Amino acid sequence: MKNKILSFILLFTAALAFSQSIPKQLSEEEFSIGKTLEIESELLHESRTLNIYLPSSYKENQSKKYPVIYLLDGSKDEDFIHIAGIVQFGSFSWIEMVPESIVVGIGNVDRKRDFTYPSTLEIDRKEFPTSGKSAHFINFIKKELQPFIDANFRTENNKTLIGQSLGGLLATEILFKEPELFSNYIIISPSLWWDNERLLDYKPSEVKTGNSIYVAVGKEGDVMERTAKTLYEKIKAERGKNTKVYFEFLADKTHGDALHEAVYHAFEKIFE
Repeated sequence: MKNKILSFILLFTAALAFSQSIPKQLSEEEFSIGKTLEIESELLHESRTLNIYLPSSYKENQSKKYPVIYLLDGSKDEDFIHIAGIVQFGSFSWIEMVPESIVVGIGNVDRKRDFTYPSTLEIDRKEFPTSGKSAHFINFIKKELQPFIDANFRTENNKTLIGQSLGGLLATEILFKEPELFSNYIIISPSLWWDNERLLDYKPSEVKTGNSIYVAVGKEGDVMERTAKTLYEKIKAERGKNTKVYFEFLADKTHGDALHEAVYHAFEKIFE
């Protein structure tokens, strides 16, 4: 009985001491890395969500203009948060890997629809029944999205596009057909298998100004690895004299986790 009483006293004393060591909370507030906007697209006949990251100096320096990084698959539960984090870290004054930049994450509605051009293969159309509307989405980027961002934020002309997987397919299509839309292209694990790899047969439009183009792929199987390397070689062979082209094979990454490391390396090279 005495042992039980003693144990109870010890436990009570320990609990009391623990409760007294917990600090008193003084305040609480929400933590945010950006803002979410919704715009109405007349071209797409739907509303679109944009996630925006602004550099810390944006409010302080009212005269400064910033490069813009456009991110496909830019929803909150996709790639926006960790890509914005790389930009924020990379722009620290003691890092200086990437200039302070605005990040525009384009939230998805139907990525299979928006990121693919019409396929000639029945199997593609069967597995992706809403596919083939990339021309409309590119038009949206050109005529609505970029003008909206330029009108509402202090932007400079340097624009970077990041696309992975089907987003990499779309980024490649834009590079080939509308290269002047962006200054830099970061194309990761592009789904160039689409339409029996026919995009690789397309003759790219002439690039009048210098671009930086980074292509990367992980350990993702023969088709993904081969087509990514073919894309790099095609761009390198047909590039303008001021265009810088980079390729990286991430042997320890897969289709699911190549993006983060690839974007970090791309920033190191493109903004060197």
